[in-house]
Amino acid sequence: MVMAMAMAPSSSRVISQLLCLLFTLISHTTAQPSFLYHFCMNDKGNYTENSAYHTNLNTLLSTLSSNTQIDYGFYNFSQGQGSDKVNAIGMCRGDVKPESCRSCLNDSRVLLMHRCPNQKEAIGWYDNCMLRYSNRSIFDTMEPDPTYLLWVGINATDMNQFIQVLRNLLESLRTNASSGDSLKKYAAGSAAGPSFQTIFALLQCTPDLSEQECDDCLVRAISNINDRCYGLTKCRIGKPSCNLRFDTSPFYDSTADASPSSPSKESPPPPVTNTNATSTKGKSNSTGIVIAVVVPIFVVLVLLISVCIFIRARKRKRSFHNHNDTEVDNEIEPIDSLQFNFDTIRTATNNFSEENKLGRGGFGPVYKGKLSNGREIAVKRLSMNSGQGDTEFKNEVLLVAKLQHRNLVRLLGFCLERKERLLVYEFVPNKSLDYFIFDPIKRAHLDWEKRYKIIGGIAKGLLYLHEDSRLRIIHRDLKASNILLDEEMNPKISDFGMARLFLVDQTQGNTNRVVGTYGYMAPEYIMQGQFSVKSDVFSFGVMVLEIVSGQKNSGFHKGEDVEDLISFAWKNWRDGTASNIIDHTMNNGSRNEILRCIHIGLLCVQENLADRPNMASIVLMLNSHSLTLPVPSKPPFLVDSRGLSTIPSWEYSSRETD
Repeated sequence: MVMAMAMAPSSSRVISQLLCLLFTLISHTTAQPSFLYHFCMNDKGNYTENSAYHTNLNTLLSTLSSNTQIDYGFYNFSQGQGSDKVNAIGMCRGDVKPESCRSCLNDSRVLLMHRCPNQKEAIGWYDNCMLRYSNRSIFDTMEPDPTYLLWVGINATDMNQFIQVLRNLLESLRTNASSGDSLKKYAAGSAAGPSFQTIFALLQCTPDLSEQECDDCLVRAISNINDRCYGLTKCRIGKPSCNLRFDTSPFYDSTADASPSSPSKESPPPPVTNTNATSTKGKSNSTGIVIAVVVPIFVVLVLLISVCIFIRARKRKRSFHNHNDTEVDNEIEPIDSLQFNFDTIRTATNNFSEENKLGRGGFGPVYKGKLSNGREIAVKRLSMNSGQGDTEFKNEVLLVAKLQHRNLVRLLGFCLERKERLLVYEFVPNKSLDYFIFDPIKRAHLDWEKRYKIIGGIAKGLLYLHEDSRLRIIHRDLKASNILLDEEMNPKISDFGMARLFLVDQTQGNTNRVVGTYGYMAPEYIMQGQFSVKSDVFSFGVMVLEIVSGQKNSGFHKGEDVEDLISFAWKNWRDGTASNIIDHTMNNGSRNEILRCIHIGLLCVQENLADRPNMASIVLMLNSHSLTLPVPSKPPFLVDSRGLSTIPSWEYSSRETD
């Protein structure tokens, strides 16, 4: 279609473009369907073309599902010896018929080798089956990672009741699935949910696991729901050893027998088949299919091209009153179902009255509102004279609309009308973390249990942003004022106007426009404009020290001395007097747990970004007290006796452009 919209090409060029496009369409008709998700394990080694490993892999995958005596949907075989040995597992969903299962695995072997052409280890999931192979032993082993998650951002109408019904259903199915036999560990069922909805769910493990191993894997998968699909009505979670899915629409065959008949003896290894025997027939059938498909596709293609040229010609005649508005609208179009009417928001905020104003940020003022259904909202209104507003607005809408996590503030919608730029968020009643933690009276209400929960929640939210998506998201402006607290004091990361998207294998970005708040920014970001997940880790470490001490990092006073909090924490930790860092208003809490958090905070603010832990390691450190922590190295920004930072403030600017 892009070719057809080129301006006035010659007739020969049109013909060549049509032929190229036609060839592409025909090739797509014979292409394999796409995976739901797949991983190519680049760190597990590669093989070369026509090597012994490659030959063994081809032989194993081409014969994996050929054993028709296996009717329970699980195949685990090996091929080769020594370092060239290939192990493979194929598992179909428990309700899938044997013929459909074998067809799915055959599709998987073709596509997985195409997607991961030289990797010795790979895994891919279709709706009906999973296929994985490796040069290491993968049998009888519970492997919870890598994990994929797919969800649809549709919220449950009565979230608390929905979550409770779902939890009970999954717990029941978990017991049934893990107690399955060595042929199938699978359970599916449904339960009546709120608002006349029915919740359907399915859980399954590879049957080579023990009952305990299957149970452990499913427990991990269910725990992923709380962090990633919380309050949503549709979600899939896949791991190498288990998977789960829930939905408010039926998706499995309820008549399928979860307990297959046992074969009389162990199935023999699959035979090596000669695929050349069917090649002539296959070519003949393919030729007939191509002939049958080419003519109608060509006719449809010509009609579509004509329509596109006509539409494009009409578009050129239109005049747009505001080019910037058009540009914004086009970028946000895929999520236009979230768009609010301006009059609705104006009514909800009492015409943006001063009484409803919650505060003001770089984006513009924030107002509290109440919709006609009684739901409270927070509305961020872009200042009309803000030169930077459009970029941040588009960034925040496109990013946050795709994010669903209990520790991220939830975007309810937006408005693009009458030159207005509005973002509509869930209302979080307890304001932001800085409102409590830096107030000498209010922070007394935050005992250690609440503070520890806040630290853990922020860590989980960051882990989701950094690692639980195909795109990594770097927040770049983490600070106490951007952490909102709900009615139960659960933290929610907010303000994604400065956030950046990373590809999953991208490690670092550069910018000439250093944005953020001094005191929370990492040294490599200030000095060189380099940002990465480790930049957010640095900001997280600063917040941990602030939460423990109740003091701001900048302008920290200890008696008559002026010192930044990082310097003070480092010196006291080094001298064995870390208890001096702890907020004196906290009268309870585990001393060891508090000191461990100080230790973690200092690991996060190390000067060398390579020494800082990633968020997955930090979450593990917070949850596993038996894990030994490394010794932190000296942080940056140490302050001299006059209270002057060793990094001059002129090294960064928030007024330059990218």
